[in-house]
Amino acid sequence: MDRLNLPPAGPMDLPLSLLEMGCSGSFELITHPLTSKSLPPQSTLPHGLPPTSLSLEAEVKKQFLQDPAWLPIHDTDFAFQRFLKVTQRNIDVDSLLNCSPSPLHSGLSVVRDPTTGMLLDFTEVLLENTCLSAKNSLSLQRQPGPPSESLRGSNTNYPFLPGGMEELTLDQIKTKSELEEDIDFENDLLKVPPSLKAGMDFTDKDAKVAKTQVNLMSLLSQVDDITDLLAAVKEEGQASEQTPKLPRTNSLEDLGIKDAPLSSHPSKTVKDEKSKPNKNPEEKKKWAIPIDISSPCDDFYKRIPNPAFKWPFELDVFQKQAVLRLEAHDSVFVAAHTSAGKTVVAEYAIALSQKHMTRTIYTSPIKALSNQKFRDFKNTFGDVGLLTGDVQLSPESSCLIMTTEILRSMLYNGSEVIRDLEWVIFDEVHYINDAERGVVWEEVLIMLPDHVSIILLSATVPNAVEFSEWIGRIKKRHIYVISTLKRPVPLEHYLYTGNSTKTQKEMFLLVDATGNFLTKGYYAAVDAKKERTSKHAQSFGTKNTSHNTTASQDRAVWLTLLHFLSQQQQTPVVAFTFSRTRCDENARSLDSMDLTNSVEKAEIHSFFQKSLSRLRGGDRQLPQILLMRDLLKRGIAVHHSGILPILKEVIEMLFSRGLVKVLFATETFAMGVNMPARTVVFDNIRKHDGTGFRNLLPGEYIQMAGRAGRRGLDPTGTVIILCKAGVHEMSDLHVMMLGKPTILQSQFRLTYTMILNLLRVEALRVTDMMRRSFSESHRDTQAHEKRIGELKQTLSSLPRQDTEGQLSDLLPYYHTVKELRTTTEALQRAILESVNGLKALSVGRVVVVNNNQHLNALGVLLQVSSDAVNRTFTALIICEKGNEEAEGKGGDNIAFPHFYNTALFIPEGPCSHTVQKLKLQEISGITVKTLKVIPDRIIDNYNKRLQPRFRHDPPGQAISTATQELLRLAEANPGGIATLDPVNDLQLKSIDVVEASMRLRVLQDSLRDFNCIHSPTFSEQFARVKERMSVEEELLRLKFLVSDQSLSLLPEYHQRIEVLQSLQYVDSSSAVQLKGRVACQISSHELLLTELLFENVLSPLAPEESAALLSCLVFTQNTQVEPHITNTLQEGIQRVLSVAQRIGELQRECGIPQTAEEYVGQFKFGLTEVVYCWARGMPFSEIAQLTDVQEGTVVRCIQRLDEVLKEVRQAARIVGDSVLGSKMEKASLSIRRDIVFTASLYTH
Repeated sequence: MDRLNLPPAGPMDLPLSLLEMGCSGSFELITHPLTSKSLPPQSTLPHGLPPTSLSLEAEVKKQFLQDPAWLPIHDTDFAFQRFLKVTQRNIDVDSLLNCSPSPLHSGLSVVRDPTTGMLLDFTEVLLENTCLSAKNSLSLQRQPGPPSESLRGSNTNYPFLPGGMEELTLDQIKTKSELEEDIDFENDLLKVPPSLKAGMDFTDKDAKVAKTQVNLMSLLSQVDDITDLLAAVKEEGQASEQTPKLPRTNSLEDLGIKDAPLSSHPSKTVKDEKSKPNKNPEEKKKWAIPIDISSPCDDFYKRIPNPAFKWPFELDVFQKQAVLRLEAHDSVFVAAHTSAGKTVVAEYAIALSQKHMTRTIYTSPIKALSNQKFRDFKNTFGDVGLLTGDVQLSPESSCLIMTTEILRSMLYNGSEVIRDLEWVIFDEVHYINDAERGVVWEEVLIMLPDHVSIILLSATVPNAVEFSEWIGRIKKRHIYVISTLKRPVPLEHYLYTGNSTKTQKEMFLLVDATGNFLTKGYYAAVDAKKERTSKHAQSFGTKNTSHNTTASQDRAVWLTLLHFLSQQQQTPVVAFTFSRTRCDENARSLDSMDLTNSVEKAEIHSFFQKSLSRLRGGDRQLPQILLMRDLLKRGIAVHHSGILPILKEVIEMLFSRGLVKVLFATETFAMGVNMPARTVVFDNIRKHDGTGFRNLLPGEYIQMAGRAGRRGLDPTGTVIILCKAGVHEMSDLHVMMLGKPTILQSQFRLTYTMILNLLRVEALRVTDMMRRSFSESHRDTQAHEKRIGELKQTLSSLPRQDTEGQLSDLLPYYHTVKELRTTTEALQRAILESVNGLKALSVGRVVVVNNNQHLNALGVLLQVSSDAVNRTFTALIICEKGNEEAEGKGGDNIAFPHFYNTALFIPEGPCSHTVQKLKLQEISGITVKTLKVIPDRIIDNYNKRLQPRFRHDPPGQAISTATQELLRLAEANPGGIATLDPVNDLQLKSIDVVEASMRLRVLQDSLRDFNCIHSPTFSEQFARVKERMSVEEELLRLKFLVSDQSLSLLPEYHQRIEVLQSLQYVDSSSAVQLKGRVACQISSHELLLTELLFENVLSPLAPEESAALLSCLVFTQNTQVEPHITNTLQEGIQRVLSVAQRIGELQRECGIPQTAEEYVGQFKFGLTEVVYCWARGMPFSEIAQLTDVQEGTVVRCIQRLDEVLKEVRQAARIVGDSVLGSKMEKASLSIRRDIVFTASLYTH
């Protein structure tokens, strides 16, 4: 038989198919009937195997064009049939509807044999938190987002739950809203369903109880319990026989109270409890814990045998204490002077987090400071990243350095970095006082999650404990406060009056190294100055000395001083000058001075050339660079915001190497930049703070003066204050040098970004944020809630009031009396503040006195104290014999009888007298009568008779006359005496006073109509009502304080919500709309930018024009030069102004205090031409000619403009305007070039 030649088996021949089992790599063969199409491998994975076939095009090519079996030359019909089969594909619409599978809500858990570990069984376990994601949950259990969003987060993410904000508790969930009602599952149940005849029977039927099995263990445990109990009872019995058992208390008063209920006044005990101070001092939890650093920390190395980081020097006590706290994972607040070594604390935290494989974020207020810290930490730790507005370097590092604004946006956008975060280090925390940006620190502190510990580094501040207490309370964790006033290098402060070679040694010590203010030095300086001016005046005739000096006088002073200092080897010098032009002029005027030798000149030259080598040729010839190169070679430099950033860095680096001998700087140089000098000179002690000239604050002075004295190099630091025109006032100098630095104050304010960011997350409320702000830190809600609980108990324990019969109008009486009292007090205050009132209340005036001792008694004024705040009046008052001594009863005159009973007091027995100091509240009427009295004689005589040996002397002539006169007046007017009317007699015509006195008359008349005053038990019942009402009023007050209604910013919040609703950023139920989502992306001027986007203002403009237009958002100075710009830009500016005007007016209508003009006025268009030309490629040297703004400011604005363009690009993407997005990208690229975007020298 012939053998059959079979072709080799292809995939079509065997009815087999492969199935991949899970991800294990094992396959199974499956047999099933042949189908006409080839079988791809199948898989048990939900998403199928990776696609194995080539692209369709390649498949078609291979099948039809390269395979001859497919295209037979002869049998074309057959081929065509087969071709049709391929082309007619079945349409499967469902495949387009892709829905990602919901996550599995259960998993399998293995049951093993505990001894052998054998697999016995699987059980199904329900998984928690399976459907949590960044879009619906604040929990750290949620799934991580996509990697692209892991760093900055996304503005659709929820933030993580801020620490100290609890999720809803069970009790809160249990408290029902008005709409919910309780269902009673026992009674009134519907038994018969509609349309049925019979229903369910819900009555209880007695079921037969099966006898439970007896468990031996449970029986035994019960026996144990019983024996324990018996023993305890026995012991207690013995103890009680020996001594009466006393409860443990913290004070003796608590024991005294135990027998109080036996006394006859139940209300008194309650009062005692209320007036007693907090019984248990531990009850009020203190969050801030100050640490004592006066004693040395001896067991440091025993407690930390192998520290995470070692320094080459021995740590100070405050540093050791901080490190110990960090090891315990506690939060710390370290307040110390500049150069005391706060960075040690930060370094240890970074080292710890590297050891624990967690992350640390280091935030600083200034970008320049971030760059410097990046370089320092990079050299120390290596694994360090940097995130600022325009730079992002190795963001995956374990230590990230960033500005506070970036951390805020990461927290709002739920960045994944927060998960691994162990420490956040806030440097220069006193920056929270900054009016513009201080709110950012508060937001970040409030938003940080629970697992993050906080390290706050600050200059010395007086209220460090109060600030830490606030943070501790909102975070519900202890903050350890470590503050030290010790300076590693003590400072000596001098006054300098020299201005020529002859007087160059005129330097007078004013404050020595131990901090004593030497007035001798001050007067010596004054004399030296005076002597010279008088000589000058003799030769030229007198001239008035003004504060301002001419440039030539300045030059003489500086030359003299610097010459003197370089002779004394007191360089390097930092000269603080509070104006940028003054800095430049001073540096330029020293053209004859050379402070460097040839070696230093060479070093400066090579460093300067190397640093600027990355600039383009044209940029290296900028006038500012050439000028600075010339100055630097002679050891002189200038540092302020108008200097190009790269030049500033060159100057800082040369200064820290000691090659810059004299640096003229503005205040920003003192802000955290760690560049100590030998000497600090103050050109002036007055500065302009944006609103007007003022003296330096102690905090500012100390911050700048603290730059003097290099640790390990100088024994003391020298601080010199120049007396150019005259010597400053001694009081000013004393306050400035030895005054307390500024306290940390809250600058919390509501911003639209904050409101929108919190509104898009249902679980976070803006009121929560406001309640936790430092400005509301006086609200101790927990203490209030506790007190509310106590008051409610007190209220329930008070006796019921008797309001039957005669006493039925007791409550209205109480309210009338209360109103009467407040009205009277207001009137009395008005009288005291008026001239006529004070005249009337002068010596000799007869007054009606009412207090606990006297009822409507007449008295005469003898003395009026000069203290305007708590004015007291000494008066001689008539009284019964034997009632001269003031009784020690506290409290008010219980039932205020004098309000309705004007009958004057007339003694029943012999008339006596007393001299007392009265408060204004005790004088209930100023009569029209005056008496002639001799006050000194009366007071002296009365005081004399208080001494035991003169006690029985008869009263002096002056006293008896006055007493007789008062008695005669009282007897002449028994029903009441005419008093001065504030309106008619004292001529107080203001509306408040007139209204009050009319109300007073009405109320006094109405009091006589009350029945309750005739009741025999009236005073007792009134005391009860008064007590109950005072508790209720206190309760109301506390409830108000705990509620949101008492937040100081609440009205403004409602106004801002109204603005957002009218602009349709949120809807009526405060849900964030598309416009609101766009505004969340934008960090400043969010309303204006969003409106410009939605009104298509930017779309018709070219990329460079839109960049130029947006420069108004980042430029804040006024310029004198009028920009020349294109017509389209001119129209753009008009549209921006009209949008701004509209927003400003809307805000005004909604009640926000800023006027529309102020709102529009903050947008300055001075740099539009400059940015336009820069974006079109004009070189920087030509740009600088177009404006009077200094180069450094221009660069800074363009850098910040780039950040704005990025935000607009993101916003355009959300709106779906891809054209605008790409246009913004082009604009961004066109400005990111040359000297403006040279990388920082610190980051390379």
